Amino acid sequence: MDMDLVDDLELLDDYDDLEFDRFGGAAGDTSGQNKNKYDTTSAAEYRNGKDMQGIPWERLQYSRDDYRGKRLNGYRNYESLSRSHELLDSECKQVDKKGTFYDFCFNTRLARSTVVHFQLRDLVWATSKHDVYMAQNYSVMHWSSLLQRGEEVLNVIDNVFPKQVQGARPLFRMQICSMAVRDNLMVAGGFRGELVCKYVDQPGVAFCTSVTEDDDNITNTVDLYESPNGSTRVIAGNNDCAVRVFDTERFRLLSHLTFPWPVNDTSVSPDAKLVAVLGDSSDCLIADLQSGKEIASLKGHLDYSFSSAWHPDGRVLATGNQDTTCRLWDVRNLSRSLAVLKGRIGAIRGLRFSSDGRFLAAAEAADFVHVYDARAGYAAEQEIDIFGEVAGVSFSPDAEALFVGVADRTYGSLIEFRRRHRHGYLDSYL
Repeated sequence: MDMDLVDDLELLDDYDDLEFDRFGGAAGDTSGQNKNKYDTTSAAEYRNGKDMQGIPWERLQYSRDDYRGKRLNGYRNYESLSRSHELLDSECKQVDKKGTFYDFCFNTRLARSTVVHFQLRDLVWATSKHDVYMAQNYSVMHWSSLLQRGEEVLNVIDNVFPKQVQGARPLFRMQICSMAVRDNLMVAGGFRGELVCKYVDQPGVAFCTSVTEDDDNITNTVDLYESPNGSTRVIAGNNDCAVRVFDTERFRLLSHLTFPWPVNDTSVSPDAKLVAVLGDSSDCLIADLQSGKEIASLKGHLDYSFSSAWHPDGRVLATGNQDTTCRLWDVRNLSRSLAVLKGRIGAIRGLRFSSDGRFLAAAEAADFVHVYDARAGYAAEQEIDIFGEVAGVSFSPDAEALFVGVADRTYGSLIEFRRRHRHGYLDSYL
């Protein structure tokens, strides 16, 4: 829906000096030996006036403010349904945008994500405040912010053969369009209905298959959750209107639930009893996870939905939509949303709650990530203003770090923020 920034900004002749391979500087170097001054931005450099993303505004024909105005006026949000938004603004909550909950810490262009399907994101997952996983075309990469080094942990450009597991099938040239990581287990979904599971500390893949024979059956969403008996399960939603649940011991198909439309996103409630199912419909469903029986239909969005997240206490569900809003639903009264949060320019394609339930991060398709303070009734917000497609957003499990992945040919990067506490930001981390 948007040109690469390198084209849009019309960089000067020394643009070639800013080109990088997919995971490193010259010749794919990740050692830091070939970094130039635009590769990374530290907190100290940012405080001294350097652009967060390393964009050299002084060499461009636009100032940052001028270009922001150009983007706000010219960005065209993708919509699947043509419906009037006339009353939408009156529904939206008035929010104070002056909050700063997470301080900028570091930006590196040596780590970057790739968005294969423009409607599907959630391609950035943090497993600690130093460890981040991200999808890049046919690969999943691990980035250590502590070591400032990356490594490939999954490559599916060639034939992928699973271990001897019943129901497993070899795959070839799988483009990764959905992924999730929990503890040591990673799951990835492909453009032709593929599903791959891998333990990140072990060679090879644990399981892979194509859920159907239909090549148009994109695996739009995957996730990992803990069942009531304590076992880890994989859940996947596809274009064939189905949600499938697998165990992670033998990777058996435990349930196959069908819905009225292609499934774009699922999220399991903290008690693992309910599942939110979103797709090619303006309505969102809450269903019993075991039987698939519909419990509630959530009405209010104007377009298709692509993201959702449960508050850790299980009482609030957030849903993100192409109508540029995030709606919050109280599970004790689902007749109408309890609040509507408005984006700036595009669809809400990524939602994450922090593990302590204090913050909700809402990522637009491009340029903006909103961090809301749940304790303040979502009336206080930090707006992270960047340039580029947002590939994903992820809190670390301890909620101390927030990572934002930017997908762009030149300015693609991983941006790290650190939680601000009463004592202020600690430079000692650097």
